[in-house]
Amino acid sequence: MKRIGTGGLLAAVCLLLAGCGQTEEVVVYTAVEQVYCQELFAQFEEETGIQVRAVYDTEANKTTGLVNRIIAEADQPVCDVFWNNEFIQTIDLQEKGFLEPYVPENSADIPEAYKDAEGYWTAFGGRARVMLVNTELLSEEEYPDSIFDFADGTYEGEDLALAYPMFGTTRTQAAAVYAWLGEEEGRAFFQSVADHGVQIVDGNSVTKDMAAAGQVKIGFTDTDDAKDAIGDGAPVEMVFPDQEEGGMGTLITPSTAALVQNCPHEDNGKKLIEFLVSAETEASLTECGFFDVSVRENSSAEGFQVKGMTLNLKEIYQMLDTASKDMEEIFLRNR
Repeated sequence: MKRIGTGGLLAAVCLLLAGCGQTEEVVVYTAVEQVYCQELFAQFEEETGIQVRAVYDTEANKTTGLVNRIIAEADQPVCDVFWNNEFIQTIDLQEKGFLEPYVPENSADIPEAYKDAEGYWTAFGGRARVMLVNTELLSEEEYPDSIFDFADGTYEGEDLALAYPMFGTTRTQAAAVYAWLGEEEGRAFFQSVADHGVQIVDGNSVTKDMAAAGQVKIGFTDTDDAKDAIGDGAPVEMVFPDQEEGGMGTLITPSTAALVQNCPHEDNGKKLIEFLVSAETEASLTECGFFDVSVRENSSAEGFQVKGMTLNLKEIYQMLDTASKDMEEIFLRNR
């Protein structure tokens, strides 16, 4: 029997139901795992009477697959809301003209750093960059407190681990450092990291494992990986860098919600975005373990209370290509 692809089936169903006028609906493409979404979508349906038709990413395509679908469907959009688990590809869609501006009322308490000035996307919740310290190798008095400890000689380079900063959240962190310090000082910092002999490894999970096993004293990773190590009983503790008053703060990688340009159910899409970016949804996603931190300054969510960077996410996005080219030159040159 010939199988119909999920994208084609979804489009067919959407068109059929729209033609019949049988139900109110909204179509969301999301990079967030279904296990974290389904109860929220059920709650939204109960509160609004609007049926949520969700398309999730796949292990093979990840977020890029959903982004490419939105671009491919631009002449006849199917998706109303794009709920991403990061911000770089969301802003890329904005830059390419595939998003529609909408400023949700429920974003009033979200800092400006996590909102597009014209309303093309709104960020909420997320995970953060963290230094994972091996407590058997360092006493509390010896813990690091800044990203700059990776370059200033406080620790031997061989005792530190950082994922290659051309990929994933370490790549985004490099762009954030460039946006904060400026291009010249940003490059100088990462050159110092390389010159200091910091171990540059294949991913955040590797830095986490190295810190947990005592192969390094400190591994730079994300809160989700760090929580896994702590949950496994490893002798490690999280330290959020640059938390002092006036300090840079740590990079938070949030979810983003955006309205797709010329979407078929615009009003319903706006209602879903209002629901997603609300403090209540952020708290729910923190409680279930998907989010580790809130982007709200006075959040009641039970995650870690963290000082994020005050840079607007778009400023980080704008430095991504420049920083990435420098990272390749600095860290791949002698690989």
